[in-house]
Amino acid sequence: MVTDRRGFLKSTMVGALAATAAAGVTRAHAQGALKASPKGTPVKPGPRDVLLVVDVQNDFIPGGALAVKEGDAIVPLVNQLGAGFEHVILTQDWHTPGHVSFASSHPGKKPFETTTLAYGTQVLWPDHCVQGTPGADLHKDLKIPHAELIIRKGYRKQMDSYSAFFEADGKTTTGLAGYVKDRGFRQVYLVGLATDFCVCWSALDARKVGLGASVIEDACRGIDTNGSLGKAWDQMAKAGVKRIRSADIAV
Repeated sequence: MVTDRRGFLKSTMVGALAATAAAGVTRAHAQGALKASPKGTPVKPGPRDVLLVVDVQNDFIPGGALAVKEGDAIVPLVNQLGAGFEHVILTQDWHTPGHVSFASSHPGKKPFETTTLAYGTQVLWPDHCVQGTPGADLHKDLKIPHAELIIRKGYRKQMDSYSAFFEADGKTTTGLAGYVKDRGFRQVYLVGLATDFCVCWSALDARKVGLGASVIEDACRGIDTNGSLGKAWDQMAKAGVKRIRSADIAV
């Protein structure tokens, strides 16, 4: 499994992201309703499968502080997929004011520059998903009322978190690994924002804790700057993460 995710961040984010951040650049993915899979019979989610909906929050959609282009376009498909799963977990970025990942917390630093912290390279972001603010709220059109858990991450002021399973040091747990083990889940399907960061890191850590992991590509959006999306897919493939589409799921 590829583990040098800090190096990945540094190589893909610096420069190119700074130049394109204001526009919330991403690679657009094909859209569309669920339909018959050309690869065979779609899989019906079972009682040991769980849908993990990653960070579909206001600050990550157009108009938000750290927008992913077309981030809101996935919401209807995520809702449709959610209706087909008995078990759904949602995640939220949930930062304190003055969080260490914010450029505003580092005098002289600008958003999308990097700094070195105790756990490695840290990209410095605009203030986003601050606890109790509208930007941290889930998108208003996200409708999965039977979701069983909301896991919040990044709430430790001195540590960032992309993954739903571990904080940025790769050791401090969010509690999700224990939860899915206790519930007897075996397979995680991931959707949300952004493919090449929080979705990717969550998928890699799902594999790390012994779960099967599949990323539903058309129910995600990525930043895709300086090759970050392709590199993320390569990392996930090497870790055994499956790359599928919504048509592969029977709902």
